[in-house]
Amino acid sequence: MELIQQLTQALEVDEGQAKGGAGLIFKMAKEQLGDSDFAQVASVIPGLGDLIGEAPTAGKGIAGAVGGLAGMMGGSGGQLANMAALAGGFSQLGLNPAMATKFIPIILSFTQSKGGDQVKDILAGILK
Repeated sequence: MELIQQLTQALEVDEGQAKGGAGLIFKMAKEQLGDSDFAQVASVIPGLGDLIGEAPTAGKGIAGAVGGLAGMMGGSGGQLANMAALAGGFSQLGLNPAMATKFIPIILSFTQSKGGDQVKDILAGILK
């Protein structure tokens, strides 16, 4: 898959880590976007369901607790919850949680190349 190749080459992660990290980001998008918005994103990302299946399941612990607390705050707290959830998942993949911030621009660029600015902006709305 083209997106996974871009992630492995640009970030020097293995294929499993690339699939899991992308899967986490798209899983979060699926949970937070409306059905029609997510359908637009899914229509331009080949194998999206398979990628979501590669995402590690949410674990308990500090990241989950921070995500839960931040989610209750709403607004900017929602962004904190997103980053906390991603950090926990990236840790489960054996990656530094800060790698999530390196995956996002590559995924947004790929989404833009496949679906244009409108689809990229849908995804960017929950990631930035």
